[in-house]
Amino acid sequence: MRVAPGAGRAATRLPAPVSLPAGPRVVLLRPDHLGDVLFVGPAVRRLRSAWPDAHVTLLVGPWSAPVAARLPGVDAVETLAFPWFDRRPKGPVWRPYTRLVRAARRLRRRFDVAVVLRDDDWWGAWLTALAGIPVRAGHADPAVLPFVTHSLPAAARPDHSAAAGVALVAALCGDGAPATPASDPLQLMVDAEDRTSAAALLAGAGRPIAIHAGSGAPVKRWRAEAWAAVIAALAAPGEPVVLTGSDSERRLASDIAAQTDRPVRNLAGRTELGTLAAVFARCRVVLGPDSGPLHLAVAVGTPTVHLFGPASACRFGPWGPPGRHAVVRADVPCVPCGRLDWPNPREHPCVRVIDPARVIVAARSLRASDAPPII
Repeated sequence: MRVAPGAGRAATRLPAPVSLPAGPRVVLLRPDHLGDVLFVGPAVRRLRSAWPDAHVTLLVGPWSAPVAARLPGVDAVETLAFPWFDRRPKGPVWRPYTRLVRAARRLRRRFDVAVVLRDDDWWGAWLTALAGIPVRAGHADPAVLPFVTHSLPAAARPDHSAAAGVALVAALCGDGAPATPASDPLQLMVDAEDRTSAAALLAGAGRPIAIHAGSGAPVKRWRAEAWAAVIAALAAPGEPVVLTGSDSERRLASDIAAQTDRPVRNLAGRTELGTLAAVFARCRVVLGPDSGPLHLAVAVGTPTVHLFGPASACRFGPWGPPGRHAVVRADVPCVPCGRLDWPNPREHPCVRVIDPARVIVAARSLRASDAPPII
């Protein structure tokens, strides 16, 4: 397998001068799912600010195309079933490498710059090298370094994923200002059709609380009875509560609804991404475990409460004004372990042992928005 010239050499440490043609063609790679792709938005805007004539393409998994298409500043979205992020059966051990060769042929001679945003994405970095993209930037992870021409040292990488993406792009573009939620917020385009659908689903509900109880990793989920206790404390008698989730999470939402005496709008399986964002924009607070939809609520400006266990809140917590978003961490000594594949989530204490009283206090402490909701 022939790797592009420069692969295997020591990458130039960023920041460093980068000479580009007018109207550079830039591809940004992010193989992950909803929340991590939302974190790409600040990096896109920083790149667009530095190189306003650039043509910006996002290369993401097909599972993330809907959110990638709604990020401001993106010219094109292309999809690739990145190995190890596809939740379907893995198949033969050689499949990731045959896929690598095919994808490299597809990218060849189409881009001037590639930015590998995930810090340990050696497969994506190898792809950009095999495709012969002249400027390839990534984080200085030992597995990534052989394939990139420019790297951001680990010491210059901020903890949070959104800030790390901005730091990489900013160093490449020569814009050294550090990212903050105020200067580089999450954003998402919500259209009139989304707002109309959300208004119909929430007709007569006012500005309810919303609970998104599901998560991509079952080990992150909380107990239904704990959610019922939170609903009883935060929603007035007779006040509707919104439960959201994917089609596969209908049962989870139904279990919560069965344990509360508040009227429930169970929207699990009934909202596309844009409609879900518009629903969250009409709510006064959104609560749930660490998951992509909670970051969707942050992006539309709604206060949030995130329950964290195995994942790092420093790296994947809410990227928004601190007074409007809260994290409640599991109070166990091994947090965060980063392990999401626990064989029996119901036996894992992590998120399950969080006291509902802590979540209620966190929700009541949130500052209301200084701006009108995006409705």
